[in-house]
Amino acid sequence: MGDKVQTHSGAAGRALAADHPASVRNVVLVGHSGAGKTTLVEALALTAGAVNRAGRVEDGGTVSDYDEIEHRQQRSVQLSLAPVEWDGIKINLLDTPGYADFVGELRAGLRAADAALFVVSASDGVDGSTRTVWEECAAVGMPRAIVITHLEAARADFEEMTRICAQAFGGEDPDAVLPLYLPLHGPEGPDGHAPVTGLIGLLSQRLFDYSTGERKESEPGPDQVPDIEAARNRLIEGIIAESEDETLMDRYLGGEQIDVETLVQDLERAVARGTFFPVLAAAPAADGARQGLGTAELLELITGGFPTPFEHPMPEVTTIGGKPRELKPCDTGGPLVAEVVKTASDPYVGRISLVRVFSGTLRPDQTVHVSGHGLTDRGHEDHDVDEKVGALSMPFGKQQRPVTHAVAGDLVCVAKIGRAETGDTLSGKDDPLLMEPWQMPDPLLPLAIEAHSKADEDKLSQGLARLVAEDPTMRLEHNQDTHQVVLWCLGEAHADVALERLRSRYGVQVDVVPHKVALRETFAAKAAGRGRHVKQSGGHGQYAICEIEVEPLPGGSGIEFVDKVVGGAVPRQFIPSVEKGVRAQAAKGVAAGYPLVDVRITLLDGKAHSVDSSDAAFQTAGALALREAAADAKIHLLEPVAEVTVLVGDDYVGAVMSDLSSRRGRVLGTEQVGSGRTLVRAEVPEFEIGRYTVDLRSLSHGTARFNRSYVRHEPMPPQVAERIREQAGEAP
Repeated sequence: MGDKVQTHSGAAGRALAADHPASVRNVVLVGHSGAGKTTLVEALALTAGAVNRAGRVEDGGTVSDYDEIEHRQQRSVQLSLAPVEWDGIKINLLDTPGYADFVGELRAGLRAADAALFVVSASDGVDGSTRTVWEECAAVGMPRAIVITHLEAARADFEEMTRICAQAFGGEDPDAVLPLYLPLHGPEGPDGHAPVTGLIGLLSQRLFDYSTGERKESEPGPDQVPDIEAARNRLIEGIIAESEDETLMDRYLGGEQIDVETLVQDLERAVARGTFFPVLAAAPAADGARQGLGTAELLELITGGFPTPFEHPMPEVTTIGGKPRELKPCDTGGPLVAEVVKTASDPYVGRISLVRVFSGTLRPDQTVHVSGHGLTDRGHEDHDVDEKVGALSMPFGKQQRPVTHAVAGDLVCVAKIGRAETGDTLSGKDDPLLMEPWQMPDPLLPLAIEAHSKADEDKLSQGLARLVAEDPTMRLEHNQDTHQVVLWCLGEAHADVALERLRSRYGVQVDVVPHKVALRETFAAKAAGRGRHVKQSGGHGQYAICEIEVEPLPGGSGIEFVDKVVGGAVPRQFIPSVEKGVRAQAAKGVAAGYPLVDVRITLLDGKAHSVDSSDAAFQTAGALALREAAADAKIHLLEPVAEVTVLVGDDYVGAVMSDLSSRRGRVLGTEQVGSGRTLVRAEVPEFEIGRYTVDLRSLSHGTARFNRSYVRHEPMPPQVAERIREQAGEAP
């Protein structure tokens, strides 16, 4: 593995369509922003012959990060697919964004892949978010390998970074994270840095020199043998420890020379099982070079050591009615079950869906059943429709190259499925099925928006619907209390991309306005009010008088109306009119314009006129009575309080608890979760956590995450309530 010199014509100029799951490898690239994932994808595509030496496909675009937003922001913001071919194996490389705001794209990539490459920068190390993703992969047993990049950096140290990776990823078994190659350094430059010019294969004990732009193989020098021997012995012991042959370790310790072929086979099996995690080095091709350092070795690891789709556990599948359905993994002749892992809109082609086929074979012009359930809380409608798919294609830069089919285990782009959204299931129209959706993070940063003009207002609803259909980590809310349109996002960068897509893709210009929190009002004590609506100014008059008493109720009681009129002072037909009037006024508010809640309003007395009294008059009198009662009473402003749970590393627990207290939060308790992590529970006013997702990321260096849920409304502190009243235009 990784020790063969090969030449490949690659896949340049043609689309790739696999005919059997065994000839497919689905690999997702994971790592923090700036680690070099996209550069590595392009380097692998160059080595495999899918792009030219400038890193371009035939249409002149790059193999990934071809979106205009990505070019402007100089970072990946979406999942992209780059298919290449090596040794007759189709490799679907899934490039994911490294920035935390786009974790939804990362989760989609993990769902579509069978193995993961963790890309670690030699100059930046391993961050907390990368460790979290590693743990997620470990929980489902996903095979992983580590690629160290940026070896050209002045302080880059491959050996030290390998040690750091072993500590970060090895857990209780750091010997499960070991290098397959050692870097070969050239002469030191003026700055004292010796660049990496080649690799030394530990199993083959061969040297691969890239310094001339061509990969040249030779024997290692006598001065290199001791270092090779020590690292090689440790690698062999690590491989044998994971071997299924229990006699192998005894034979090795007894002095037997284990042949390389046996070691490579055991290594490949251990990698595929997700119990051994090799470390490799890679660098893009230098000017004039045909391939980058370590890219051929990495492609050989992917084709030889990573699992086929047959080894991917089948996600839970049910009928539309919820009855479990057992299916064979990757059965090309079985019932069609595929999942939309990404949805995008092309200005010329329309909606394009990136689909992972789990069972059956998908073909162009096939009628499929599209099922989408479980995201109604994020602005998505449940749907079950039959649709005819359009062309099937594979992406090469900005181009979509047609393919004739997609077998189970493969990925493909599907055009013209108008109702399909990210996370939806495609199945046979006569055998509709539903896949269990993957877990998505909750969007917790509110973005309140308004149409910039009347023309934008007409297009806003459709643009927002398309936006949330593409990205299930966004939630669209039409808040009935504040009358705002709110787009909930994962962070500021996520929000910026959403606004840019609204403008550039859908032609909708919006203005961002301050997000309003849904406040309430209530009476602090009993109060009485008299409503008098008497008009006798010619024509038919208006006459209604009512007297009410208002008293507070426990939280969550709403509005209770009680009739205690005696003697017919208010005729029975007008009692509902008074109730309607006070409820209408309560909805408008009595102090700062927020809905009145948790009070009992009792109608005690009143007067009516045999001719001039009417339904409208008593509605008006009821509203006036409630306003008069509020004028002389103390009114509490009620703010929503959320229960916040923060999962944070032990090193940041103190800082998080202190920060929550500064937000008027009440810490309810803490509990240990696994090793080195603590769950902090607190109740915090929603006024104080509008930007908490951004602030927490900064406070914990991206290692913490939180959830929130509404608990109740409770009275605001007087000084805060006073400020809100002033903002609402009311006197303190």
